[in-house]
Amino acid sequence: MLGTKIHTLETLRQQIAALETNPLLKDAALVSVPAGLLAPPRGSVHEVFADGPRDGGAALGFAFAQARFMQEQNRQAVLFLQLRADAQELGLPYGLGLGGFGLDAERLVYVRPETIAELLWAIEEAIACRAVAAVVADIAHPHKALDFIASRRLSLRAAASGASVLLVRYGREREASAAKYRWRVSPALSQPPPYDANAPGLPRWQVTLEKGSLGGRRKAAPGGEVFLVDWTENGFERVDADGRTGGARRAAAVSGAPSAALGDRLSEAG
Repeated sequence: MLGTKIHTLETLRQQIAALETNPLLKDAALVSVPAGLLAPPRGSVHEVFADGPRDGGAALGFAFAQARFMQEQNRQAVLFLQLRADAQELGLPYGLGLGGFGLDAERLVYVRPETIAELLWAIEEAIACRAVAAVVADIAHPHKALDFIASRRLSLRAAASGASVLLVRYGREREASAAKYRWRVSPALSQPPPYDANAPGLPRWQVTLEKGSLGGRRKAAPGGEVFLVDWTENGFERVDADGRTGGARRAAAVSGAPSAALGDRLSEAG
């Protein structure tokens, strides 16, 4: 009897090990690391937390900036998912403003499912498409269906396909999750441009990497590694103790001519 149990446990260990490693070894190109600060490998699930809805703009902006890193020549599409009820509470991204995060608005697909089950299904279907670089899901509230098993399923699908999933969440509670990376994002006071001290500066965020590591580095502290960053035309730039970045160019990132048509469609969708 004891021998049978030991054999069963060993079999389960082997099956779990196969699930954890095989998708990642399927194709080295699928886990290539984009260039740039805070750029993790493709094909991963991320949780991007804001402490509350008022910080949601920072968390969503960070998620879109990460999605931009994931785009490749043959994988340009980005899906944005939001429950229909959540859209009324959280609002929608401004179509023209997406250009400030380096995203071509014409490559954004907006999906509004009715239920969390439909949202999770849509994520799985989207990341199976070779044209999709990333999926950003803005989720206002905790859901029982979004548990460890669901996140594990998404992680395996993402690793196998090479597409990334960014789940924007709200609150300070952390549930068990198989997401490879967990970020906490909050807005920070920006540096005004040199030509006008009263003008708004670049988007600046305090970003804490609570789970996962970048470039083989270990976390600097038990609470995670903390970054103060600006979003520039070159991607993220780390801010020094004096509140300045090292980059000479300080324009926001743009991806080309903005799409007024898409801006109108997103506005009408709300």
